[in-house]
Amino acid sequence: FKGKWIKVSKMLENEAKLVKYEVCNMCNTVNLIIKTTVFIFLILLDLLTKFLIHNNLFLNQSIKINEYFDLVYVQNFGVSFGLFSGYVSHWILILIALIVVILIFYLFIKSDKQLEKLAYFFVIIGALSNIIDRLINSYVVDFILLHYENFYWHAFNLADIYITIGIIMLIMSFFIKSKTIK
Repeated sequence: FKGKWIKVSKMLENEAKLVKYEVCNMCNTVNLIIKTTVFIFLILLDLLTKFLIHNNLFLNQSIKINEYFDLVYVQNFGVSFGLFSGYVSHWILILIALIVVILIFYLFIKSDKQLEKLAYFFVIIGALSNIIDRLINSYVVDFILLHYENFYWHAFNLADIYITIGIIMLIMSFFIKSKTIK
């Protein structure tokens, strides 16, 4: 009787492991679907806002929303803050950006911290969205202009916000103990 009980016990243990494995796979699939949906949604949101600005405002036109915020249509032929505008071909900028995205994706894959992975995820979304915009137009559409009295920040877009959020999260991940992914 003892031998049969051990066999039944082993069978139940193996069955429990199989169920646990299937549940984990289902959770991973749902997690992947959610991440893919967020990824696509954020890129489409950025591209849609750029499309609306591009097709509804004249170049350099500004619409005052309040005393701190304007919508403006700016064509950014350079990188951050318009650096290298007119000095480097948009194809070179695209190539450099793709290399950076590949590097960040490698860091994303290698990371075992949740916060760090999420930070890389946001940076990749923002970078890819700006790359797509540059592929479409040969420049990046910037349209958010923040200011206070006579101080004006450079115009930016939603993709830039995604990148900034990712960088802030990455800096935080250096100081905050984050859950590790097994």
